Amino acid sequence: MPGSLRVSVDTGGTFTDVIAVDSASGDLYAVKTASDREDPSRALVTGVEKVLGLAGRGFDDVSLLVHGSTTATNAVLEHEFDGIGLLVTQGFRHLIEIARQSVPDGYGNSFFWVKPPRLVPLHLVREVPERILYDGAVARELDEEAVVAAAEELVAEGVNRLAVCLLHSYANPDHERRIGELLAARFPELFVSLSSVVLPEYREYERAMTTLLDVMVKPYCRTYLGNAEAELTRRAGPRPFLIMQSNGGVVTAKAAGERPVNMLLSGPAGGVLGAIEAARAAGITDIITLDVGGTSTDVALIEDLTIRLTSESIIESYPVKIPMIDIATVGTGGGSLAWVGPNQSLKVGPRSAGAVPGPIAYGRGGTEPTVTDAATVLNRFPASLVGGELVLDRDSARAAFEEFGRRFGLDADEAAAGVLEVAAAGQVAGIRQVSTSKGRDPAAYTLVAFGGAGPLLAAQVADFLGMTRVLVPPYPGNLSAFGLQVTDIKRDLVRTYVSPLEPRVAADLDVIWRELEQAGAAELRNEGVGDDDVEVVRGADARYVGEGYEVAVSVPVGLTGREALDATVAAFHAEHHRIYGFSYDGTQDVEVVNLRVQAVGRLHRPPHRSRHEAAGAPPAPAVRDIYWPGQGWRSCPVHDRSTLAPGATVVGPGVVEEYGATVVVPPGWQLTCDPAANLILTKG
Repeated sequence: MPGSLRVSVDTGGTFTDVIAVDSASGDLYAVKTASDREDPSRALVTGVEKVLGLAGRGFDDVSLLVHGSTTATNAVLEHEFDGIGLLVTQGFRHLIEIARQSVPDGYGNSFFWVKPPRLVPLHLVREVPERILYDGAVARELDEEAVVAAAEELVAEGVNRLAVCLLHSYANPDHERRIGELLAARFPELFVSLSSVVLPEYREYERAMTTLLDVMVKPYCRTYLGNAEAELTRRAGPRPFLIMQSNGGVVTAKAAGERPVNMLLSGPAGGVLGAIEAARAAGITDIITLDVGGTSTDVALIEDLTIRLTSESIIESYPVKIPMIDIATVGTGGGSLAWVGPNQSLKVGPRSAGAVPGPIAYGRGGTEPTVTDAATVLNRFPASLVGGELVLDRDSARAAFEEFGRRFGLDADEAAAGVLEVAAAGQVAGIRQVSTSKGRDPAAYTLVAFGGAGPLLAAQVADFLGMTRVLVPPYPGNLSAFGLQVTDIKRDLVRTYVSPLEPRVAADLDVIWRELEQAGAAELRNEGVGDDDVEVVRGADARYVGEGYEVAVSVPVGLTGREALDATVAAFHAEHHRIYGFSYDGTQDVEVVNLRVQAVGRLHRPPHRSRHEAAGAPPAPAVRDIYWPGQGWRSCPVHDRSTLAPGATVVGPGVVEEYGATVVVPPGWQLTCDPAANLILTKG
């Protein structure tokens, strides 16, 4: 019989974080282990073994395992694009090259902007004779011999992952499905993604890019998820193994492997859920999350503790059009490499040292300085990390920064401080994507910092943005894993339907929503969710007639006919005003583009409590010399977080250390411990 432990695992580029919660007692256990880039399943199983050892339990005591990962995200950030090919409709070979013919925001003069590396080069794109019209009618039948010939050419050129994106396949997927059958029969070893399966929506460019990203990460995700599930089953017997999706919900490992693009923000989604729980406990409703791992930083803006989904997201300049929590990702993390850019400029990321070889200070063969090495040089970190398991080689890190600093005429301390400042600036850029670029002043929000390196630079990031309050939750290094404990099973379904929102289409809306709801409920039943635990959420992508982009809105499920249509229009006007500060209610017609349904299978949430609760008078803090820009080396208090009781105060400069993270309190900041064991940093 399954036991009472719910285990959640978040795999990052450097560390794999694990949380176990006893659903009977609420006891919580947290561990970290090094990630394994070649096969993340090995680190996943090692982490589960480690947390079970801490809890004094065995695999038989596991009742459920939930997993989130940044494996897919990191592959995109580090441009691992080799071996990808693309099949398109004849005449559309330059689909990816043409893109949107626009320069991203922030590049006022297009002369300075350089297109990002292509996911697939032009010589690996092949055209397929066929044509489907916008209404699904077949204008030209599929040439099956040409499909096989094109695939043979691509495989001969080294393609092992093939995306298929035909014109208007969202309206009629028959040609893409047939291509999938031909490829499976002729090239069973080839990883294939069909746009009509990945993203059955209009807009060929975004659909193609999303499908390319899906097939890009499919070998990583499908293989390691299968390995992990097989090993866990061998040790524990059949157990539910659920995978976090970018929308903040979970699906079975098999379903995740079929559409791994939905895992792109899997780990970060768990972090947002965990941050919301921490903010709720602190009585704070409006937050900006700062999740800093080894390779990347993920940020999200949350108002009224409510997650907002988007279907328009960018990951490292690449559009991803799937329902996901509105998270911005930048390639700056604890393991990000420092390097010299054009005109002797100091750059940090997006390349990362990863877990192996890792930063120089880890002593595993790393040779290039990283953000972690910079913090080590400045004595921000203790002598060892992760509870003493990882001893830092401070001398090697300093020697590397002495050499690195000479390129800029700086000593090791100044160079290391410069790397931290550039890294913080990169994180600020991510926050501005979700705040100022959308009309939100970050100073009005609380910064929730977590991840292994989040609390390291949080106050410095807040200073950049004029923010005056930072919240660091319990177990910040494992918060994304904790967030996996407070989620539900979710499936998102969509159908393109472009039409003015007029009374004549009310019946069509009802039919489409009802069909999507039935399909979503059936998928949840296949994953073991009872009918009583299923909820559905209706939505739509709408816009003013004449506009080119849409706004996603929610629609009450109980409404039908004209009431549902009117509610959709009203929700659109309100959401447009919330986002842009104005609306044309009563003066401009509205049209719908996509209809959506999210099917939710509610899961039990166990109680939880920290196993490290301060009691009695805290011991005197240790003292360590730490470097601060403009002030040099100063003797600073070093506190153990487990000794800080509610109400305890730390006046900067100083640091608070714990398993998995270090909280830096710069000069001019102070820290207090609140009743929920959150650490609250305030400016001044």
